[in-house]
Order: sequence, then C-alpha cells, then structure tokens
Amino acid sequence: MNSDIEIIKGRLTRLFKWRPKTRYWLMLTNDTYDQTYNLFFNSQRANERLQSVPLHKLAHYDLADLENLLKALRQDIKLTIEFVGFTGERWPASQKLIQRKRVPLE
Repeated sequence: MNSDIEIIKGRLTRLFKWRPKTRYWLMLTNDTYDQTYNLFFNSQRANERLQSVPLHKLAHYDLADLENLLKALRQDIKLTIEFVGFTGERWPASQKLIQRKRVPLE
C-alpha cells in the first residue's frame, strides 16, 4: 500500500501545474469486470475540454484497503475525489455511503 501511495504522489507532482482558472480533481473508478480500482487525474481550464490522465491501477480489489489508502493519501493531497461505479456501496469502517447517485459516466 505504501508503494501505491508513493507512486500516486510522484505522478501527481509531475502532472500538477498550477494555472489560473483551472479546476483539478481525482476520479476513482470501480472496475467490477477486471476487479480493479483505477485512479485518474482530471484538469479543466475555463472554456476548454476536460483532460483526464490515468494515474494508477490498484490491482488489490479490497474496499477496506482502498479506504486506508485514501485516508493516507488525503493527508498529503487536498484534491477533491470523485467516485464512479461505487453506487450503493459503503466504506467498511464507517459504513458511510461512498457514492449516492450514479454519474453519467456509468
């Protein structure tokens, strides 16, 4: 898990370039067919197209481990995280819903 965090942080520092009027966020997708979680870095400047860059693929398909990884990641990275494919699922520790409604990407 620590190696995953270091890989994600390293790729984020290379991709993140502060620009005015630009929105940055992470998107975490649940790929139920391949049993993986995929993390993307998204950025969008005002009046321009969305850019989405794949950051990392988490092959260990365990929701409890994903929850721990996100807790550790959120301590250093203050970006919004958008969840896709987690509709109706709950975090194992807190029992909070991960994603309330489906997004158009699903």
